[in-house]
Amino acid sequence: MEFLLISMAVVGVILLSGIRITWEYQKGVLFRLGRYEGLRGPGLFWIIPLGIDRVVIVDCRTKTVSAEQQETITRDSVTIKLNAVLWYRIVDPAKAVIVVADSASAVYQLALTGLRNIIGKHDLDEVLQEREKINELLQQNVADQTTPWGIEVERFEMKDVELPEAMQEVMAMQAQAIREKRARIIKAEAELEASEKLAAASFKMAGNPAAIELRRMQMIAEVGAENNSTTILMFPTEFVALSKSLSDFLREQSSGSN
Repeated sequence: MEFLLISMAVVGVILLSGIRITWEYQKGVLFRLGRYEGLRGPGLFWIIPLGIDRVVIVDCRTKTVSAEQQETITRDSVTIKLNAVLWYRIVDPAKAVIVVADSASAVYQLALTGLRNIIGKHDLDEVLQEREKINELLQQNVADQTTPWGIEVERFEMKDVELPEAMQEVMAMQAQAIREKRARIIKAEAELEASEKLAAASFKMAGNPAAIELRRMQMIAEVGAENNSTTILMFPTEFVALSKSLSDFLREQSSGSN
């Protein structure tokens, strides 16, 4: 009787040793006598103990991996340093265990290699100005190679781009030159518009002497407001016209006498 109780206790312990529990975000990849048997979990499940069944627990949550700073050369031979961040998750736990060993390390090394390759195919201006395009290429490059491993790459983005100090100075000078160019263009456009307005105004005022006189009086008021010590001599418009007519008459008389 005692032997029977001991045997039952041993059997019970053995059976209990086969109980496994996985969390909601985990999957158990079950192997029986070395062969893949299927997935288990999440929750409570039982495996055959004594080494017959073995289960590998896989975390299916999205993982964030920060790639270490990489020094690489762009297509136009500029050395830059950049950081990137990778987000991925396991969508097929069986493949992630069977097809690739140490999936986390494999994805990380693949991301670093893809980062250097993609940057090397683009110029510095493209890397700085078309980051969304570069990020899409990075993600697609890694995703194509991790799909057979049962791993989905959700995002792969550059986080920071560090330029050499000499290149930063050159880009600052270039940006300053572009700003000066824009300022001169805007000033030239303003002067052109002003000249067109002045030409139109002069054309209208030429046929109206009263408008010319009003404009002259306005100019005198403006000058007086700026400097009260300025002496202004005013001549009527008729006097100016009479002087011009007299000058023309004397010129004609002089020509006739000769």
